Amino acid sequence: MHLVYIGQRGDKLGDIPTRDASIDETYVIRAGKLRRYHGQSLLKQLLDLPTLTKNVRDIFRVLIGTFESWRLLGKLRPDLIFIKGGFVGVPVGIAASRRHVPFITHDSDSVPGLANRLIARWATIHAVALPKTVYPYPLDKTVTVGVPVQEQFKKVDEKLEQSYRKDLGIQEYKKVIFITGGGQGAKKLNMMVMDIVPELLRDYDDLVIVHVAGRKHDQSISEHYSKTLSKPYLSRVMVKGYVEDLYKYSGAADVVIARAGATNIAEFAVQGKACIIVPNPLLTSGHQLKNAEILTNSGAVKLVTESKNSARDLLSATTYLLNNPKERQMLEQKICTFANPDSAKHLAELIISSVQK
Repeated sequence: MHLVYIGQRGDKLGDIPTRDASIDETYVIRAGKLRRYHGQSLLKQLLDLPTLTKNVRDIFRVLIGTFESWRLLGKLRPDLIFIKGGFVGVPVGIAASRRHVPFITHDSDSVPGLANRLIARWATIHAVALPKTVYPYPLDKTVTVGVPVQEQFKKVDEKLEQSYRKDLGIQEYKKVIFITGGGQGAKKLNMMVMDIVPELLRDYDDLVIVHVAGRKHDQSISEHYSKTLSKPYLSRVMVKGYVEDLYKYSGAADVVIARAGATNIAEFAVQGKACIIVPNPLLTSGHQLKNAEILTNSGAVKLVTESKNSARDLLSATTYLLNNPKERQMLEQKICTFANPDSAKHLAELIISSVQK
C-alpha cells in the first residue's frame, strides 16, 4: 500500500508528516477557510472588514487549491482518499468528486466541521466518533469508529506513570500538572495558566508544571516565566512549543489542563487522566462547548469556562484536584468510559475494505 499525504500550504505543523516513516509522499496545496465565530451575529461578522477581506481572499485560495488538487489526483490516481476534516479537505474533496475518486470523511467532534459538511454529498462513507444518529448524514452511509489515537496512548497505571516521569527527568516530583492547548497552542488558555503558575508553585513545593504552549507562543511564555519567577520556581516549569511524544507528558501527569478538542480528549480518555477542560467558546458551531457539555454531564471532567474570573476558577479547580486524590481517581474512572483504544484499527479496516471493493 502506498500512502500519500496532502496538506495545506503554509501549515505551521506541516513538517510533521514529512518525518513520518509510514507516509511515502507528501504534497501541499492552497486552501482557505470561512471565518465565523460562535456567539457573534452574522451581521456583525459581515461588517467586520478584516474578516470579510480574509474570507474573500480565501475563496480564491480554495479555487486555486481545487485546480491543484485536480492535477495532483490526475497524477497520483488514488484508489481512495481519507479526509479527516479541515480546510484542505474542501478542494481535495471537490476535485475527487469531479474525478470520481471515492473518499471517506471522518468527524471527531460531536458537531461536524464545515469542511466535511461542504463535501458530504460526494463522500462514500462518513466515519464518525459518536453514535451515528448524532450526525446529519445518511444513516446507511455513516459508520461509528471513534477517534483514532496513536498506539502509544494506553491505560496508565502507577508503574507506567513513574516510568514516564523518569524518561522526562521529573521523577523527583510528587505532583505533575500538564497543560496543552492543542498542536498550535491556545493564547487565552496560556494566559490563564501564566496567571496561576506562581501561586501553584508557591503552594506546592513538590510540584512540577509542564506547559506545552504551541510553536507561536513558547518563546514569549518562556521569557515571561524567566522575568516573573525566581530561580527555584523557574526550575519547576517546563515550557515546550510542540512535543511529538505527548503521551509521555500527559501520562506522567496527575492533572491535565486542556482545550476540549476531540482528539486530545480521546487520548486522555484512553490513558485515564483527570482533566480540567477549558473549551474555546468562539470556534464555529461551538463544537468544543458541545464536547465539554457531554463530558461534564457524565462527570468525566472538571469544566472551567472563559470569563473574567476564569484564571481564579482554573486555580480553584486545579488545587481541588491536587488536594483530593479520590476526586482525581473518580474522574480517571469516568473519562475511561469514553475511551475507544481500537478506533484506529476500526478506521483502518474500514479504509482497507473500501479500497478492496
